[in-house]
Amino acid sequence: MNDVMLAVDIGGTKTAVALVDSEDVILSRATRPTPGSAGPGAVVSTVVNLATELLDRMPQAILRGVGIGTAGVVDVRSGSIVSSTDTLAGWAGTPLADAVRRGMGTRLPVDAIVHVQNDVDAHAAGEIRHGAALGADSVLVVAVGTGVGAGVILGGRALRGARHVAGEIAHVPTPGAEHLTCTCGRSGHLEAIGSGLGLYRHYLWLGGDPAETDARGVAGRAATGDVLAARAVRDSAAAVGRAIAAVVTVLDPERVVITGSVPTIGDAWWSAMDAAFRAEVIDALQGVPLLAGTLGGDAPLRGAAASAWSALRGKS
Repeated sequence: MNDVMLAVDIGGTKTAVALVDSEDVILSRATRPTPGSAGPGAVVSTVVNLATELLDRMPQAILRGVGIGTAGVVDVRSGSIVSSTDTLAGWAGTPLADAVRRGMGTRLPVDAIVHVQNDVDAHAAGEIRHGAALGADSVLVVAVGTGVGAGVILGGRALRGARHVAGEIAHVPTPGAEHLTCTCGRSGHLEAIGSGLGLYRHYLWLGGDPAETDARGVAGRAATGDVLAARAVRDSAAAVGRAIAAVVTVLDPERVVITGSVPTIGDAWWSAMDAAFRAEVIDALQGVPLLAGTLGGDAPLRGAAASAWSALRGKS
């Protein structure tokens, strides 16, 4: 029989759950769309149903706990959601650790741990233990997908902040985004233009074809010579690059790891992001490497599990 950790990645679009061994190797996984508009109860039920499905596949596994990475600002000590955008309706204030423990019932042993953190912090934990940040003492991990987020590792430990907001790069005021509304309700933040949804909305604002449906489609048009599409990709990527430059100037990390779905839409995005970063940072920071994440969608699951294993060992 194997000791396992249940790893959970709750995003605005999908929820992934995996059983992970003590070396952070994923043994089994399952995914469903996140019912974000249906409220916290529906999201927790999705997690519990996926967990039950996986545990039924491995009846000999001994569940030692649950590691969760979730969208939103998280109080790691209490396992609750401090604040959130409207991507997950009613998510702010959810006592997530307690809700998952109750939902799991007898499937979760009484001495098991439930460890909750922000999803990009979980992503950072995965990349620093097993991916592009392996061996680094300090790293900034930036995830660009449906939204934009960042995780900060300093001295090998996650930086949480006095109010649990460290790394919330999504809401950095960003020149060139003033015409777009962020998911937090304010205008001009990085996520409003730098995310996949932001890139797409910026394309439409420029006068792009409304028949196009998403950022990947816009990038496809840019690759075939569509001038408006190319500008949208360039503007969005440059906004991310400038924001990274600002954070790097404050933190001076050993490495920056950039991951998520948007950086994979084409070389033009990465080139524009890198050029904007290099144009902004001072000479002393020109050597900071910008690296592509290597774990993809496995990063938050492996990081959530690793963090939970660490918390469990610290508890014993």
